[in-house]
Amino acid sequence: MVYEVNLDLDAAIADDYRVWLGPHMREILALPGFLDARIHTQLEPPAEPGRLRLCVQYRLDGLASLDAYLRDHAPRLRAEGQARFGDRFSASRRVLRED
Repeated sequence: MVYEVNLDLDAAIADDYRVWLGPHMREILALPGFLDARIHTQLEPPAEPGRLRLCVQYRLDGLASLDAYLRDHAPRLRAEGQARFGDRFSASRRVLRED
């Protein structure tokens, strides 16, 4: 399964955000059930001028691992990003199952 986080960033914070994102992703990947992760820059549809869109896809071993992450870790990890970058980014999430 894939847990996808779609990010829309103010271009002015993009470098700083990417620096922060590396350790953030490593912390998530250290949790039980997370197998790997990839970062993509969204090309289509294009971001608004002065914005950048990223997509982070985490691959997990199953829904139980995702549920544990969302319950036990996500609130703290999301709050860290919010505290650092405030309203200069937004995030939306999707959960995908491979058929």
